[in-house]
Amino acid sequence: MTFQIHALPETDFAPLFALTDEDLAARRVRRSVVTASPGTPCRVSLEDAGIGERVLLLNYTHQPAATPYHASHAIFVREGVTQARPAPGAVPAVFLSRLISVRMFDGGDMMIDAEAVAGQDLGAALTRCFAEPAVAYIHLHYAKPGCFAALVRRA
Repeated sequence: MTFQIHALPETDFAPLFALTDEDLAARRVRRSVVTASPGTPCRVSLEDAGIGERVLLLNYTHQPAATPYHASHAIFVREGVTQARPAPGAVPAVFLSRLISVRMFDGGDMMIDAEAVAGQDLGAALTRCFAEPAVAYIHLHYAKPGCFAALVRRA
């Protein structure tokens, strides 16, 4: 059983980059320039932003289901990037050096299991998780800051 990691679409965020800082603040969004890398993982490109790049930090509802697991958290998005489309079974480099929380959900959007794995072990963990028929999809989170990283589905 293979998996595919899904980035967020740039079209959800591109219009925000044209707003003033005041308009962004009214939407609880902050614009900043990256001063250190790695450390600012973009959820659209699935890459770390480079030094000098402009990013937005905003709240994103990654679990919209009407269950106790409904959730949102802060994410970074880079300006001017397109949605990454990793091949089935591929793990983008942005995950490899980080501790990743793997949260498994069933078809009713209830979390049925979770584990933390070293990024270099993520591919094997996802394959193992999807061997369980009850797992409908997986959410990845960067474990230390707890931020949503990506959605994973069976490929």
